[in-house]
Amino acid sequence: MSGLSRSDVEHVAHLARLGLAPDEIERLQGELNHILEQYAALARLETDAIPPTAQTIELENILRDDVVRPSLSQADALANAVATEGPFIVVPAIIGGS
Repeated sequence: MSGLSRSDVEHVAHLARLGLAPDEIERLQGELNHILEQYAALARLETDAIPPTAQTIELENILRDDVVRPSLSQADALANAVATEGPFIVVPAIIGGS
């Protein structure tokens, strides 16, 4: 697999609307070529005997158990609101309101 040339990196940077300095282009050329080399090494691996998977690691629930405990009173919850109307906090409309 041939590597990316400086003009390849400049072209991709132009397409992505990235303004890169000459030293950044040189550094990115090296980094992108390294990524392509690593991909090529992975592409050479025999994977026919490996079943497809959606997860590479086991998933586990790391959430804490729900515990019922006292909450704020309505008055305490409304105490720091900028504006209230009855038992509600008033917020600015974000979709077609006044």
